[in-house]
Amino acid sequence: MKRAYLDYNASAPLRPEAKHAMLQAMDCVGNPSSVHSEGRASKAIVERAREQIAQALGAQGADIIFTSGATEAAGLALHGRALRCADVEHEAVRAWCETGLSVDKYGQISVPEPERSAVQLANSETGVLQSLPEGVAVCDMTQAFGKLPVAFNWTGAQMGLISAHKIGGPKGVGALVIKRGTELAAQIKGGGQEMGRRSGTENLVGIAGFGAAAEAAIRDVEQGLWDHIEKLRNILENSIEQISASTIFIGKSRSRLPNTSCIVTEGWKGETQVMQMDLAGLAVSAGSACSSGKVKESRVLQAMGFGASSTGSVLRVSLGPDTRQKDIDWLVESWSKQYKKWADRAMVAKDEQETLNGNFG
Repeated sequence: MKRAYLDYNASAPLRPEAKHAMLQAMDCVGNPSSVHSEGRASKAIVERAREQIAQALGAQGADIIFTSGATEAAGLALHGRALRCADVEHEAVRAWCETGLSVDKYGQISVPEPERSAVQLANSETGVLQSLPEGVAVCDMTQAFGKLPVAFNWTGAQMGLISAHKIGGPKGVGALVIKRGTELAAQIKGGGQEMGRRSGTENLVGIAGFGAAAEAAIRDVEQGLWDHIEKLRNILENSIEQISASTIFIGKSRSRLPNTSCIVTEGWKGETQVMQMDLAGLAVSAGSACSSGKVKESRVLQAMGFGASSTGSVLRVSLGPDTRQKDIDWLVESWSKQYKKWADRAMVAKDEQETLNGNFG
């Protein structure tokens, strides 16, 4: 059965450039910490990737510390710091913070004390972008990196979190980006790798893929590919609006990621929609993929003030470089077919309830 992948915010397919770099790195036998020729060759791969990411992220002059992913980077950045965040943040950030920052109905976060706050640049579920105040302690850049022309040095943040597999790199590698001079205590101690801030032999193959993916991702941004993706996203939303006047798109009136559509049809369970689309050959989600495959009510929409009938009815579609118009047409056709069935059942149930109420009125 043919399939269309429309869940890029969960994980992007491996880019050919990343795969090529990884295959080449597999032939390097040396430990990057060794001083012999083989070790130096491996170290050169790590440092090349570090420079590729610094260039792509606009983080020249900052320190880039490789980790096993953005989750570990969050722990490294946030451990021992009394920071506050909002309930719309990723679980990896919320786990270390006091969730006291308020969120309005549009998903915008109020940040009265930037230096004591962790604030995401873009939400993975709604795509809503934040206007970061100067001096934010930690910024989760995971979803924005590689989709928008943003730079770490522009944000004014002290630290930033990024992940390889969100931009077409391999899973299991990420990085913490640090404004030089920011104090940081190592959580994994041992041989003193990564400038003494994250010990352990570097994931050479993963890091090589990360660097190549970052270089390719920023090239896509510079060439305007994501402008085309945004047009496809808008076609999707306009098509669904013509099918269902009651369906809403969270964050549509605010600045969003160009690829993300958070679709809510009140009362129609997001989990049901995901399964129906999966059977039709379409990979979408019911929100963030950060909860080990669990599908539950959207914590992000709850924080924005939506009720239970909406928070359990989220369908997230996130497009990427390989998305084509035919994929959008396929999704609209499949969604429309299931929506009409659901709407018919909902109408019958409503009529039956009204009849029942009339009999006992």
